[in-house]
Amino acid sequence: MLSRPRRNRKSEVIRNMVQENFLRASDFIFPLFIIDGKNQKTEVSSMPGIYRYSIDLLLKEVESCLKLGLKSFDLFPNLEESLKDTKATESLNKNGLYLKAIKEVKSNFPEACIVTDVAMDPYSSDGHDGLVRNGEIVNDETLEILAKMAVAQAEVGADIVAPSDMMDGRVGYIREALDAAGFTNVSIMSYTAKYASAFYGPFRDALDSAPRFGDKKTYQMNPANQREALIEGMLDSQEGADFLMVKPALAYLDVIKLMKDNFDLPIAAYNVSGEYAMIKAAAQNGWLDEKRATVETLMGIKRAGADIILTYHAKEVLANNWI
Repeated sequence: MLSRPRRNRKSEVIRNMVQENFLRASDFIFPLFIIDGKNQKTEVSSMPGIYRYSIDLLLKEVESCLKLGLKSFDLFPNLEESLKDTKATESLNKNGLYLKAIKEVKSNFPEACIVTDVAMDPYSSDGHDGLVRNGEIVNDETLEILAKMAVAQAEVGADIVAPSDMMDGRVGYIREALDAAGFTNVSIMSYTAKYASAFYGPFRDALDSAPRFGDKKTYQMNPANQREALIEGMLDSQEGADFLMVKPALAYLDVIKLMKDNFDLPIAAYNVSGEYAMIKAAAQNGWLDEKRATVETLMGIKRAGADIILTYHAKEVLANNWI
């Protein structure tokens, strides 16, 4: 027998020598939730170990992450219902929670990379990612709101704006608005293939951002479709995206690979709240080895072709030296 692949598995030293993929701190973006107030830290019940932070404690959390080598953060606001309206006007309030948080983090930690969410749902009384008119999510008028939102975030220090709305044409519209405002160096990480998934539930709990009527299937993608992701990727590339994202990750590893094989831009994958919650729940019940399951999951996403992984596991993995 000439070929014996097991020879390259016979010791840890040799296994490490021939390992094909690696996870590093620089691969991760850590999503963080923000709430109003001072000295506030509340756990998301469906996401054990994940918290909503007031800005003062958010700064401490970012500082602790930076010490672990975790330098990229995606910020999401949890707003009071009284601040929400049909046009998401609170998203432009420079004294409001979100823009203030971005400014505080960036001014205190200029070395951190701040990714911001561009979508209406955290600010919308309708809970949708776009402007609602007569029960329909209208596309083109939403673009104007999203562009203003992106510019406002850039003004307070965003390094990367991430439109998560799935409106047609929003990458190009936002790119033009950023460039016109002088923010040519602010990047766009587009949620290119964002599917209408069941795995977003805990995230919506964290932000109280579930749609108030209907669902998001007229703008988020059908989970049955793969080729459609290529159309979205082509359009976002042409419109000026700097990164293409697939969301969720685990049920869409084939889509991650498809994007990696067909586009030269960096590919991001969002290991979403429901995927995180599944591992946590199974581990708490003793059904899985949490360390092994977490690292295997993240490695699978990386192996499929993701250059960047947005994951709630990021800090825990680094703090416990799991990689």
